[in-house]
Parts: sequence; structure tokens; C-alpha cells
Amino acid sequence: MVHVPLLEEVAVIAGIAVLVSVILSRFRVPTVTGLLATGALVGPNALGLVTNQEDIEILAEVGVVLLLFTIGLEFSLARLGAIFRTVALGGAFQVAGTIAVVVGVATSLGFPVRPSIFFGFVFALSSTAVVLRGLAERRELDAPHGRFVVGTLIFQDVLVVPMVLLVPVLASEGSATDALIGVAWAIGKAALVVVVFLIVARAAVPKLLQMVDATRNREVFVLAVLAICIGTAWATAQTGLSLALGAFLGGMVVADTEFRHRAMGDMLPLRDVFVSVFFVSLGMFFDFRLFVENWHVILMLTAGFVVVKGGIATMAAMMMKFPPRAAWLAGVGLAQFGEFGFVLLRLGQAEGVVLAEHVDPLLNAGIISMFLTPLLVRMAPHVTAGEKMLMPLSKLLGERGFEEAEGDTPQHGHVVVVGYGVAGKLVVETLTRIGLDYVGIELNAEAVREAQLQGNNIHYADATSDETLEHVHVADARAVVVLINDPSASIRVVETIRRANPTVPVFLRTRYFAEVATGVKAGASVVIAEEIEGAVETLASVLGLLGYDQQTIRQEVDTSRRDTMKTTRAADEFAGQPILLGSSVRVETLLIAPGSRLVGATLGELRLREDTGATVVGLQRGSELRSHVLPDDTFAVDDLLIVVGGVDALSLVRKYAKPDTGDAAV
Repeated sequence: MVHVPLLEEVAVIAGIAVLVSVILSRFRVPTVTGLLATGALVGPNALGLVTNQEDIEILAEVGVVLLLFTIGLEFSLARLGAIFRTVALGGAFQVAGTIAVVVGVATSLGFPVRPSIFFGFVFALSSTAVVLRGLAERRELDAPHGRFVVGTLIFQDVLVVPMVLLVPVLASEGSATDALIGVAWAIGKAALVVVVFLIVARAAVPKLLQMVDATRNREVFVLAVLAICIGTAWATAQTGLSLALGAFLGGMVVADTEFRHRAMGDMLPLRDVFVSVFFVSLGMFFDFRLFVENWHVILMLTAGFVVVKGGIATMAAMMMKFPPRAAWLAGVGLAQFGEFGFVLLRLGQAEGVVLAEHVDPLLNAGIISMFLTPLLVRMAPHVTAGEKMLMPLSKLLGERGFEEAEGDTPQHGHVVVVGYGVAGKLVVETLTRIGLDYVGIELNAEAVREAQLQGNNIHYADATSDETLEHVHVADARAVVVLINDPSASIRVVETIRRANPTVPVFLRTRYFAEVATGVKAGASVVIAEEIEGAVETLASVLGLLGYDQQTIRQEVDTSRRDTMKTTRAADEFAGQPILLGSSVRVETLLIAPGSRLVGATLGELRLREDTGATVVGLQRGSELRSHVLPDDTFAVDDLLIVVGGVDALSLVRKYAKPDTGDAAV
């Protein structure tokens, strides 16, 4: 009988990981947490089902490399340049602040300065694998807190090199001058290697991929991408840089080519498998016996990671003028031990900087913090106490907003656009062409700067803030369009708008159909799910290509939307108005003609909503715009009604607005 220890242990890991993850998923526990728990159970410090830990760690290292490569595919060189300020300043605030606090606490507890600095290095690093995976799964890499977290993690990964080179210096009795020279040399070497690598790779990689693509062989293309991923990681490691940083740079180079999406699709299955092994391998280092013996020390260290380090990261984001919500979420996201911290601990122990009796409790606490991170990140958007506590500090630091641009903000009858990504730009360009006043809100400082240079009325501010909505005069707005990538923030924006203006039409864009009901419950007038709209547009294209006429296509598209949306219709929760879903719903302006049944009648007398299903949400009379139409308001000739409803409902209302010919009764 053939005995293959590594295969047996991988089989054990896979089987138990599936079982534990399925059980924990019933309690809505994230997959990463389940994988860490699996490692703790099967490792040598618990059930002992896996003993060949060194081979598992090699597989885990491959997982980290693949993870960083695919993250690099999301961040092209141009995009990295756009967030350079966040990378440099935000990362510096977080790392320097964490090291300073840890050194202060450690020396006050009696540790010498050099080990205290080493502990500061370990605490300053966060888990790239855990955090980026969570942000990617939640589609928050482009959210404001996501950009800060990614920038800080990149800065930390760059600093791993001088930190590693400093460990022997901290172990020696050399002078401080020698230590500073060593750090300067390490940083200069790292910068030189990165610049040379990027220049060479940008010249060679696109040509290589074009040659491989010309073979029309999928297997060869996958091998080529894998070679770029592993090869760049290995090459940078030979110069003293980390494997992860090399893989990230390789991914960014491929991201600037036309093969970016194909490479991503090919690498994702491999990445997910190996990254899962990585999380399991980390969990194996957890020692239950040590936790029982030193639980009070380990829990205090865990609190240091989660509370103190998270608080420092939050303050760093506040220093970068991020709004309280983004700073709060960024702090929670960075509040854990890092995988490179494990490398430093082992190296520091080998060099004699720290003792095993100090390393083991710190490692246990770090694993607990990584275990908690996915849970805390999931809970954080729903905990408003953190950002509320940051409000006074935000004002003290001078949070950027509308105060300096009040004169540029329309006072009434305008459209408020929340989010200035691709969809936001499209909406703004259209509003500009047709001559409608608008004001935009965005939390990407670079996007705001670019928009303002182009003459667009876009401002840096947080739309979840009551003060921001007051500055954009949402109480007198004609409509609000919410187009941001953070689902929980979108809901909070809608709720905040509803407090300021219960009747203004609010259009909410979501990614998934499952989020429609939540948007409706929050008070959105129209919820447009990308998942549904992508499907119906595909359907329309297919039918058009097959030769069907436009009337048939329109009918089938409307039927598909209506049948899908029926599954989410809920009780009336929008200020007494009907629940409106999907882009089959329209907002229309109707001019009241002489002789119309509406002339001289009140909204209460006409019972338009009851008889047609449409809702009057606004009225313009001359230059006056009323965003609140009361039941006893009387309509007059040339009034312009703003009505929301389905196609059939609006068709009925049009008959009311036209001269009465005796057929308007419904």
C-alpha cells in the first residue's frame, strides 16, 4: 500500500474544513473564520491529525502569492498612482503610530528598547490575506475605507523588507547610527529593485502574453500566467523583498494588458484552493494548552490588536481627512495580526531578540485576532456608535465637505447624485446635456479633484451625514440618485435622505437582486439591480439578434422584469406610497392642459394614486417647485406635475392631464 503523507494530510484538511465551514455557515460565520478554526483543530496542538506542518506551510505560501497576484490584477499601475498619497501618508501614520504606542507600553512594562521596537514591528503589520479577501468578497475594494486599507497594506508590505533586515541589527549591540544606515540601505535597495522590475516587466510581459495567446491554447496561457505570478515572486525574493510584494507587482503589470480579465478568471480557482490551505496552516499554530495557562495575557494582547491597533488605524484615516464612517471601518479592517508578523516573530526568536515565552502568547493572540476579523468586519457597518464618537474629532480636524463651496450648490429643483464612478459620470453628463441642475457627492478624493478640473459640480463629502444633505439642499431637490459601491452605506444614505425629505424620488442602484427588498424597506422609490438589468439587457440583445421586432422585445423585457420583481414586493413602507421596483418604473412630468379634469381639483378629490397606481411626488408652478404636494392643494393650468409610476399607471394619468373628452374616468 502506497503511503503519501502530504496527500493524506491535505485530504484530512479539505474534509474537516468543509465540515466545519458548513456548520459555522449555519450561524452566518465567515469562511475564513471556519478555516482558521479547522487549522486549530487538526494541528499538532489539538487533535494532531496533521503533523507534517512544514509541507502545509509551503502550500500556504503559494496561496499568499496567488492571492497577492490576483489583488494586483485589480490594481493597475495607473490606479496605484491614483492612491499614492493614501499609500504613503496613510500607511506611514498607521505604522509609525502603532510602533510608537507599542514601544511606549512595552518599555513601561520593563522590556528593553530593542525588543520593544521589535514588538512594535510585529503589531504594526496587518493580514493582507484576511483583509483583502474580505474586501474582495464584499466588493469594497473601491469603497473609501477599502482604498485606505489597501493603501496601508501595500505600505506595510513594502516595510517588511527593512523590518526583516533590522532584526539582526536589533539583536546586536551595534550603534544607532549603524541601524539607521542599515534601514536606509534596505529602503533604497527595495525602491531600486521595484523600479527596475516594473520597467523590465512592462516591456516584456505584454509581448510574452501576446505570443502565448497566438497559440490559441488555454493550457499554455494558464501556465504563462502562473509562470509570471510565481516567477516575479521568486525574482523579488532573491533580492530580499517579500514573495507577496513580488506577486502583487506581477499582477499589476498584467493588469495593464488586454489579458487582465482572462488571467483573473484562470487564476481564481487556484487562488481559492491555496489560500484556504494558508488559513488552515495559520490556525495550526494556535495552542489550546497555552491559552488555558495564560488566557489573561493572551486576551490582553488580543485586545491590543483589536482595540488599540484598530484605534490607531482609525486615527490615521481621520488624519487623512476620511469621514468618520470610512475611518471606523478602516480601523476595524486593519485590527489584527499579520502573516508577515509570524515571519518576524520566528526570525526574532532565532536571532535572540525575543524569547519563546514572549513569542508564543503573542502568536496565539494574533491568531485569535485574525479569527475575529471577518466577524468584526461583517458587524462594523451596522454599529454606528464608533463613527458617532469620531464626529467631534472629524470637526476638529476640519473634515472636507461643502462649507467652502456653498455658493456652487443649487438651492432647489436640482438632482443630487451620490457617487461619481462610471454610472455617476454617465448621469452627470446626461444632466449637463439636458440642462438640469445637479450636485454630486463622492468620497474618492482623486475622482473629485478630476471632476472639478473638468468643471463638474462634484464635492468631497459623506452622504450618510445629515449636515452634508443639508448643504446640498436635499429637502428641495427634484430627485436623488444613489450610485455607490458600499451596500450598507447605500442603505444608510437612503435612510438619511428620507429623514430630510420623505417625498423626494430616490433612485438606488444595487449590485444584486437580493438587495432590492432592503433598499425598498429603507425608503428608496426605485431600486435598480445590476444583476437583473444585466440579464434583461442580454435578453433584449439576444432577441434583437434573432430578428424579433422591438415591440416583442419590449414586451418580453417588461414581462421578465415584472415577474422577477413580484417576488420582492412587500408591504407599503415608503411614506404611504406604493413600493416601486425596477427600471420598468418611470418618473414623468405632465403639463396640465386647459380643460383638463385636474384644473381646479385637489389631489385628495382626484384619488389619483388609488385609481391609477401612480404617485404625484412634486409640482412646479412657474419658477416655484413644491416637493410636498398636499391633499388639499389645487391644480391649475400649466402646472407641471412630477409623477412616479409604472408604464400602465402613467398612461392613465396622462388622460387626466389632457383636455377632458369624457374618457378620463377609470
